[in-house]
Amino acid sequence: MDQKPSAKLVAEKVFEKDLFSQWLGIEILEIKEGYSKIAMTVREEMINGLGIVHGGIAFSLADSAFAFACNNRNNLSVALDTSINFLKPVHVGDRLEAIATEVHNGRSTGLYQISISNQNQVVVAIFKGTCFRTGKTIL
Repeated sequence: MDQKPSAKLVAEKVFEKDLFSQWLGIEILEIKEGYSKIAMTVREEMINGLGIVHGGIAFSLADSAFAFACNNRNNLSVALDTSINFLKPVHVGDRLEAIATEVHNGRSTGLYQISISNQNQVVVAIFKGTCFRTGKTIL
């Protein structure tokens, strides 16, 4: 009988091929079914033309947490809809942590909320993502 791969193993395999998350400097801190906790440190090259950290950095961190959470049951899932609310500024040197929690795990869709906090435990953004489950396996 085939044994289902662990959520951690699936997330590690996804991360192995995720060159963008690697470029961001993301570290996987914790993985459970339908859940991920990841972190990164904001670097100087992440500043936009206005001299502030690009909003895409927090979005990308949250999107990666979303991907690790919604795919870790070994059911290849892709984003259908995402949104983010920026609550506080992010600064170079900030250590950001994203926690993705599953709100709904359906047969064909999933809904996740991701909270992004800085090193002072201040929530800087809230992200919501809906995924489509393809039914294909990752491992």
